[in-house]
Amino acid sequence: MKTRLLSSACAAFLLAGLAACGGNDESPPLVTVDALGASTMNMAALGNTMATYPLASLSVAEAASLAFMREEEQLAHDVYAASARLWSLPVFVNITASEATHSAAIKVLLDRYQQPDPLAGLPNGTFKTPAFQALYTSFVATSQISLIEALKVGVEIEELDIRDITAQKATIDNADILLVYEHLLSASRSHLRAFLKVLAQQGGTYVPKYISQTEFNEIVNPQ
Repeated sequence: MKTRLLSSACAAFLLAGLAACGGNDESPPLVTVDALGASTMNMAALGNTMATYPLASLSVAEAASLAFMREEEQLAHDVYAASARLWSLPVFVNITASEATHSAAIKVLLDRYQQPDPLAGLPNGTFKTPAFQALYTSFVATSQISLIEALKVGVEIEELDIRDITAQKATIDNADILLVYEHLLSASRSHLRAFLKVLAQQGGTYVPKYISQTEFNEIVNPQ
């Protein structure tokens, strides 16, 4: 339960920020990116920014989207945490920590809109939705084969996130949710580049599965 408790602590930190006033010119950035490409949300800064948005009504599609993204962001965290225990590379540790803030940000949106958390009461590596449970089991099993395979899984998860967040955005009208989703999408692109760089250093290659080769190339080599 340690990691889920971490996410809850991050969520509580951000939730406290929702009561604060809007940011100013000296406010810290919403997202920080380390030298490896791990993209971490600044929970207090995000909370202050979200506080400037009105609480709009939540559609059925938006409620379903938040539940979906809560599990998908936690999926990335839990798989990378498993890889970090197997392979002593900073990229796994750093991006695991980043994903904790991503999952926590979705948890704050669930709380903000008084929606149930699909992960409530579940230990690490377990999910309410069978499809996410199957993905977790498959990704962890593949990551155990070799370091190369674990890095490929990292790229694959981020590619999957990019496809899914893009699709989920089309169902969203509420500006505060779109704000978080935009940052999650940017973070997934950064993480994809980070995993792919280390994969190449280890002599591995990757062919995209969920997005086009053109889109993949544009992410890997941004203009």
